[in-house]
Amino acid sequence: MGLRAAGRTRCAWGRRVIPTQDLVSDLRACMPRLRGRVIANQPLSEFTWFRVGGAAQVLFMPEDETDLAEFLAALPREIPVTVVGLGSNLIVRDGGVPGAVIRLGRGFGDMRLEPGSRIRVGAAVPDVKVSRMAQEAAISGLAFFRGIPGAIGGALRMNGGAYGRETKDAIIEVRGIDRDGRMHVLSTGEMNYSYRHCGVPEKIIFTQALFQGEPGNAETIAAEMDKITEARETTQPIKSRTGGSTFKNPPGRKAWQLIDAAGCRGLRLGDAQVSELHCNFLINLGGASAADIENLGETVRMRVRENSGVDLEWEIKRIGVAIETRQ
Repeated sequence: MGLRAAGRTRCAWGRRVIPTQDLVSDLRACMPRLRGRVIANQPLSEFTWFRVGGAAQVLFMPEDETDLAEFLAALPREIPVTVVGLGSNLIVRDGGVPGAVIRLGRGFGDMRLEPGSRIRVGAAVPDVKVSRMAQEAAISGLAFFRGIPGAIGGALRMNGGAYGRETKDAIIEVRGIDRDGRMHVLSTGEMNYSYRHCGVPEKIIFTQALFQGEPGNAETIAAEMDKITEARETTQPIKSRTGGSTFKNPPGRKAWQLIDAAGCRGLRLGDAQVSELHCNFLINLGGASAADIENLGETVRMRVRENSGVDLEWEIKRIGVAIETRQ
């Protein structure tokens, strides 16, 4: 199958099992123009806020959109692809992640102002930097990004929101590359957004976004951001090893209230704990495994279901292969 983005032939190995190090060597041989880093058996725990989880079979960190397109177009179809960002809303299971894990880095970290109170941002840019740039440029409507942990790519994929606004409220267009290495430019309507959900297929990796704000006052925006910072510091365990909000709010309800009513505030499983400060946050007290954290979350879901009949839906993304819980 031809490489549409760069005129190359897709690598093919059939269905045979290839050792990871050999796989990396074969990928490099098949993609001689690749400029990004390709690493075998890269531990992913260092990339997640929980600091847990196994290794990526192959980790690829592309230099830019062209490099990413080259990799995706040539990658054999039988090799699965998983995308990770800053790891703020992520559990990597202890058995690791098979296939290729893609992590966008410096080549996707550009930000620039555009006419009409707009900001164009790479998918690897931390959300907080977008709010800061908007504030310094006196652009209102983007301060809510101060309250969202992680990077823009994750906010785009999950329709991240905080303090009354969501990503969909500020989007003009999004760029992304699909599994064949083809570029897509999507409008807000094509993103098919709903609460903490994006309808764009996972095979498209978001690389860039254009946000729309409104002319504002820099001091007023700074004060708004200060209030958001204060609210987060006083109500959320942001200095702990956590993954942000664990469960989505059910329609008309608050997840934390349901968890509290089910008696789960402070609940522990090994070194995994439901935060006593905000019980929709799970915490790694230091020695928890990914299984401990995920199993604690499932215990919370079970108790909430038994207490209120509500089936909480995970907001944290969980990837990889689970292994048995430690006894």
